[in-house]
Amino acid sequence: MEAKFITLTKENIGKEHICCAFSYKKCKESYELKKEWLKKEFDNGYVFRRLDERAKVFIEYVPAEKAWVPVDAPNYLMINCFWVSGQYKGKGYAKALLQSAFDDAKQQGKDGLVTIVGTKKFHFMSDTKWLLRQGFETIQALPYGFSLLVKKINPDAPDPSFRKQVLNGEIPDKDGLVVYYSNRCPFTEYHITNSLPETVQKRNLPLKIIKLETMEQAQAAPTPATIFSLFLNGKFVTTDLSACMDSRFDKVVTIE
Repeated sequence: MEAKFITLTKENIGKEHICCAFSYKKCKESYELKKEWLKKEFDNGYVFRRLDERAKVFIEYVPAEKAWVPVDAPNYLMINCFWVSGQYKGKGYAKALLQSAFDDAKQQGKDGLVTIVGTKKFHFMSDTKWLLRQGFETIQALPYGFSLLVKKINPDAPDPSFRKQVLNGEIPDKDGLVVYYSNRCPFTEYHITNSLPETVQKRNLPLKIIKLETMEQAQAAPTPATIFSLFLNGKFVTTDLSACMDSRFDKVVTIE
């Protein structure tokens, strides 16, 4: 049977799930915040398309000019979250979802698709090796682990690029932990407002939390990972949200 995909809209998002966190009661508020974020972003051409099952099989993309990331990519579509999990892998769902985004880009007269990944796989980011096998190319790699991938429709189009504030992986705040996050993910609000303060208090670490609440703030952020980025003493450490949890913090963050 052919897979059925659903594209979420303001009209159906109230009754449809958004894949991640739907079974995590602790994240209920965060989950609703992601839905509210999506409702606003639909006006910017944001697309959330998923498999019509209770599963984590989905893709999100938006005209790159309206993306909540510090990238210059005029006339591209920016792929944000793109995930096929567990038993749904290997069944062609990822290729079908990617093709739908590519077809949309063609229909809209875009120059291609662009996405941010870990040069090696990063948490909360797409599978780099898989995307490269699907015809994406690396057009910029940052020294602290992020890459910008492109799949062009127009081969003569200018290459997208990271904005200059993210090039070195450092921020002005050099004391303790600094976290940047947004409601682009239904897990962030809970773990950053509940788990993280308790975790750092146990370790007597200074903590500064910066929430990106507008597209402009996200595009001006000092990190390509605007879902969640943790910095220690001014340097980027991780996109792994599990670092907020007491049981995981010391495995992810090394305090010198």
